[in-house]
Amino acid sequence: MATTPSLNPSGPPGFARLPVVVAGGGIAGIAAAEALRSLGADVTVVDVKQLPARPGLRTAVDDGRLPVGTRLVVASPGWRPDAPLLVAAATADVPVWGEVEFAWRIRPPGQDWLGVTGTNGKTTTTGMLASILAAAGLRSAAAGNIGTPITETVRARPPYQVLAVELSSFQLHGTATIDPVAAAVLNIAGDHLDWHGSMANYTAAKARIFGPATVAIFDADDPGARSLVAERPGAIGVTRSAPADGMLGVSGGVLVDRARGGGEILPVAELPVPGPHNVTNALAAAALARAYGIEPAAVAGGLRSFVPGPHRLSVVGKVSGITFVDDSKGTNPHATAAALRAFPEAVWIAGGLAKGATFDALVREHAQRLRGAVLIGTCAPQLEEALARHAAHVPVIRASDLDNAVREAAGLAPAGGVVLMSPAAASMDMFDNYEHRGEAFAAAVRALAHGASASSSSDPTPEVKS
Repeated sequence: MATTPSLNPSGPPGFARLPVVVAGGGIAGIAAAEALRSLGADVTVVDVKQLPARPGLRTAVDDGRLPVGTRLVVASPGWRPDAPLLVAAATADVPVWGEVEFAWRIRPPGQDWLGVTGTNGKTTTTGMLASILAAAGLRSAAAGNIGTPITETVRARPPYQVLAVELSSFQLHGTATIDPVAAAVLNIAGDHLDWHGSMANYTAAKARIFGPATVAIFDADDPGARSLVAERPGAIGVTRSAPADGMLGVSGGVLVDRARGGGEILPVAELPVPGPHNVTNALAAAALARAYGIEPAAVAGGLRSFVPGPHRLSVVGKVSGITFVDDSKGTNPHATAAALRAFPEAVWIAGGLAKGATFDALVREHAQRLRGAVLIGTCAPQLEEALARHAAHVPVIRASDLDNAVREAAGLAPAGGVVLMSPAAASMDMFDNYEHRGEAFAAAVRALAHGASASSSSDPTPEVKS
């Protein structure tokens, strides 16, 4: 992204009376616009649709043209770099900052950031890190691609000492000068390639999380993450195996720190979330915390007290002895592979918007875990073809909607079995977002439980969690 010294990158005074366009009127865009207005900028918010009036902010419908006199564009995450407005800004040599870049430039003096990115596991790792920071008694918060927009978080008063910042590839694409104290790349797998245009562009966006002084943390078990730090001195790897010196890993069933001299941290059995991938997430959070100087006891306490977010391997109910697990956050094959590894066997509900992904490797790797597959969404034909090629023994059912899918999956699951909804695809073909999809899944399980309760005296009170 372009920068210009005339905007005073080191502090807010350079924004006074500056004509700024904010691209996007969503939550992050409005947070940036309000911050700019408070700094004295002359702000216009541009969106693809007409926005409600807001005091002190002009709004305009995007026509691809840059308003005359614009000196800076702050782009919301998700605005593609080939959007006509952003192309027009680049052509006119007007700098374009992402919302995260803007937040970095206006953060309070002395505020530290600890960054987390990766194709999958970002939110869980960021939540674990935030829990550790709280256990250490620091004034801290999670921000970025999780919860409150980061522009709003950096303006909190009194200011936070340190932020656990989840950063997506969209957000990182719009950065140029961020320099977290430490940052972790959890994994790199194909995702959002329709937005970035290529795997190389996607990977390059992820690499922007490392500034000149950032301590790099990476999953040594992931080839993509390893390649990103191959030439970076002082990088700290995490592994689910016994770690070498300079790494964190697992020895004798215990998380151990052999990078910063922390020794044993916590038994794996005491982590509050299941699955091998969550061991990696915990190690990454621990490595970030240790790089920030947090003592092992606080790291252990924070990991023990971590409460996982919804739609990530969340048990939403048990009906007639079958456990129903919501992993709606599994929006790509890499995420779903991690979810499937958490169970010896499952009936799999999958499908949605593929975003350019393919499913052969996923199905081939986990064919023996699948008790059955129930498919929904626009990529159901692709999934069915992959299952036919690599898991011909698995019963496959096409479902019309999620209610139908839950009923069909229950018919395939044995007593004591698991039905896992981990779609390996985005939700926007059928739902507003992955949260909406997860809520619909839980509602379908509740409906199934109600039917089971009405029809079966042997299981009169099915357990269902909201």
